[in-house]
Amino acid sequence: MVERTKIKIPKGVKKKVNKGEEEFPFDISPMYEGERVRKGEMFVELGGPKQTGFELILNLPSGKVDDMKATLIGDDIDSFEEGKSYSYAMIYYIAGSQLDTDIEPVVERRNHDFQNFIQGYMHLNQRYDIWVRINKEAVKKGLKSLTQIAQATMLLFKNEMPFIEKIEAVYITDGDMVKKLLDEYAMPIYEERDARVETLHDEDVEEFYSCTLCQSFAPANVCVISPDRPSLCGAITWFDGRAASRVDPEGPNKAIPKGDLIDPIGGEYTGVDEFARTESGGNVDKIKLHSFFDYPHTSCGCFEVIGFYMPEVDGIGFLHRG
Repeated sequence: MVERTKIKIPKGVKKKVNKGEEEFPFDISPMYEGERVRKGEMFVELGGPKQTGFELILNLPSGKVDDMKATLIGDDIDSFEEGKSYSYAMIYYIAGSQLDTDIEPVVERRNHDFQNFIQGYMHLNQRYDIWVRINKEAVKKGLKSLTQIAQATMLLFKNEMPFIEKIEAVYITDGDMVKKLLDEYAMPIYEERDARVETLHDEDVEEFYSCTLCQSFAPANVCVISPDRPSLCGAITWFDGRAASRVDPEGPNKAIPKGDLIDPIGGEYTGVDEFARTESGGNVDKIKLHSFFDYPHTSCGCFEVIGFYMPEVDGIGFLHRG
């Protein structure tokens, strides 16, 4: 197992620390989920297609987590140049008696969920594909530091996921440091998570798991996570879904009994079809987990890879988001 440790902050780097915000200069509400920040409305862009970015959750012993402390390394909003793009890393250390490393990816994926509660702040994608935009209006209203975003996000984590007893955030905008940490710190953990599920297949388990986090963007999307099919965003494997379901059975990751196998090639199960009908509000009748043409899986906007059919060569192509 890759060792979980705090990052080492070099001496002499630009650093800002925040231990608590009494008031925020922005609203926080689920009503802002789905809010988009278009290019003309954008004050600044973080990560995305032009710069390196990632987000990472690490479970640590309680004594090593400084609760509600937010640290920023690098330039901040009040020194950003309007219209520019910057590198961005968000690292959270969490602690709690019910937590272990299995829950890390599940909590990590909720960063997307909670940060979109913040008015004027758009968060897209996951892991090393994160893409954030901050609205000009948010800056005019008083958003001057990413530590304010970190504080608001940590409050949401603790309010919505009470099994998190302590949380600490480190945000980084120093481009060289973000790239180094992605390569040497985050990628080994992502790869370790993915490797766990490589020898497990759909026929080896009795239930799959759902993810409905993206229904604020795609209301009819029902993400079904099986051993052979991770979440569309690439961030949650079958093991992650199982861990989330056990900790929060009424949350966005629910167990889906497979039911009877209808199509062994396309991957259709009675339990999945029934769940899809219920969770999509009747918009989806069937899902074949491994089919391009016959009742394909639904999609949100956070998919990591898209597949497409090329009739000219009667072949399948894949396009990676990066």
